[in-house]
Amino acid sequence: MSDQLIELSNRIRDLLDGDPRITEKKMFGGLSFLLNGHLFISAKKDGRAMIAVGKDNYEAALERPGARPMTHGKGAMTGFIWLDADEAESKDTLREWIVLAEHHVKTLKPKTK
Repeated sequence: MSDQLIELSNRIRDLLDGDPRITEKKMFGGLSFLLNGHLFISAKKDGRAMIAVGKDNYEAALERPGARPMTHGKGAMTGFIWLDADEAESKDTLREWIVLAEHHVKTLKPKTK
């Protein structure tokens, strides 16, 4: 794991404060945090974060500093954004994004194994 990935993962963990609904999983070349089985934030090895904002919040999220469309293949994955590493370094900014992602993911039906 890269230093940036470890540092961002630790900042995310600190903000999640041991929430028992959260699980961690290595995926997409980083460490993802899932709420009730749904991915809501991922730490990447380059220090960026991938954040689930939902389709309804997507355009507004892209207007915020450091937010970029998440692309996969040829197109954007509406509902997910990249947060630049510089923006992800701020604890307050990261907390705001986590709250937004949690708000979205809580509207989804929990996944069961």
